[in-house]
Amino acid sequence: MRTNPWVAWPVGSDPAALAVDLRAAHERFLTGPTGPARLAPVRRVVLDSWLRSRRSGVDPERVSPPVDLTGPDLAAYRREHVLAPLMPIVRRLLLDGAESDGLIIALADETGRLLWVDGDRAVRRDVERVGFVAGARWGERDAGTNAPGIALATDHAVQVFGAEHFTRSVQQWSCSAAPVHDPVTGRTLGVLDVTGRDPAASPQMLRLVRATVAAMESELAVRALRSLLASSPADPAPWPTARLEVLGTSSGALVRGGQRQPLTLRHAELLLLLGARPRGTTGEELAALLHPGTLSAVTVRAEVSRLRRAVGPLLGPSRPYRLAAPLRTDVDEVRQRLARADVAGAVEAYRGPVLPRSQAPGVQALRDELAAELRTALGRSTDVGALEAWTLSPAGADDWAAWRRLVQVQAEGSPGWLRARAHVDVLDRELAGPPARAGAARTAAARIAAARTGPAGRATPAQRP
Repeated sequence: MRTNPWVAWPVGSDPAALAVDLRAAHERFLTGPTGPARLAPVRRVVLDSWLRSRRSGVDPERVSPPVDLTGPDLAAYRREHVLAPLMPIVRRLLLDGAESDGLIIALADETGRLLWVDGDRAVRRDVERVGFVAGARWGERDAGTNAPGIALATDHAVQVFGAEHFTRSVQQWSCSAAPVHDPVTGRTLGVLDVTGRDPAASPQMLRLVRATVAAMESELAVRALRSLLASSPADPAPWPTARLEVLGTSSGALVRGGQRQPLTLRHAELLLLLGARPRGTTGEELAALLHPGTLSAVTVRAEVSRLRRAVGPLLGPSRPYRLAAPLRTDVDEVRQRLARADVAGAVEAYRGPVLPRSQAPGVQALRDELAAELRTALGRSTDVGALEAWTLSPAGADDWAAWRRLVQVQAEGSPGWLRARAHVDVLDRELAGPPARAGAARTAAARIAAARTGPAGRATPAQRP
């Protein structure tokens, strides 16, 4: 059973048998109806690419990618390209050592134009016969189904194995590719590809390509930070601290440089959980914190990838997942005020529960912890103003302990005491249930009457004209 649609070889499959089945399915695709039963075992991502290739008019018999940059023009374009400084990383991670034998690497721009092709010389000579050369465009529209083309079309790492290529002249090759993104803007900068015989489509090769892309994006993030430092004054913080707002809001917001960026609930959950774990966390741990038992690490990786494109350098480019820049939250603000014994300030900063719509266990735990910390501080506070502000808020309206504390810290018989005492009695009746309400009501009425008249029927100072 296939567990990852982006990987060419299903778990437990025989690549040789799979290659035979794919060639037969490719022939059926070109000569007859394209129903799912006829095209098994073709992956959906490959079938979609075949359909796009056919609509684009790509010749299924031979590939003829256009070459629109050669000689000095290609050299100048490569020299100025943002990916140029990353080629040493690519060569070091993918080509150094004997494991590179029989493989070539290619780095293309965001249109699929090959900028560098390097690796095994014999393989390079062979692929040149099908136009796999620097300066050629290998996007789907130009060359049909291939790993770099699908990676750019879907913005996802992917493999293409043998006959999964749309054109027959390329089907002796296999490839693994992954897009490269700008860590600041999230924009696709290009695609990294490894091409060779069958081993180029192994699951291990896709993991190696993705790890190399992560290293490339990390280097881009470092270069962006250095550039920012070089262009900034000496003393100010080199990276503006972002602020995450999660209190009393349905989906959260990120505030950076005076700009407020609304977030989806899932992105707010991820940022909050990552901010609470500065040392980083694994995909499996994040899955458990977000939705235990039903969320896979693969889904988490996709969510983190989308988050990275949304928040740029705030999120680190590699795993374990961690934040790469400072992030403050309004939860931190409440806790800092509590640490300074500024209970009134903490109540003012607390605009409501942490992401009240979130069902993520990790968020629920943070929500309960913060509420408990605030209620504990209020239960010990003598600040009447803080207690009144809390009990007037939606979060504190039914907080029996806070109302009870408000009764204790005010002068007995004062208007504030009477209001608090009455509210405690109301809550007592609600907690006691219907059978006890009548007696509780009589007790509350007697207490209020006694408070209003004082001993021996005398009016209290607050009630005298």
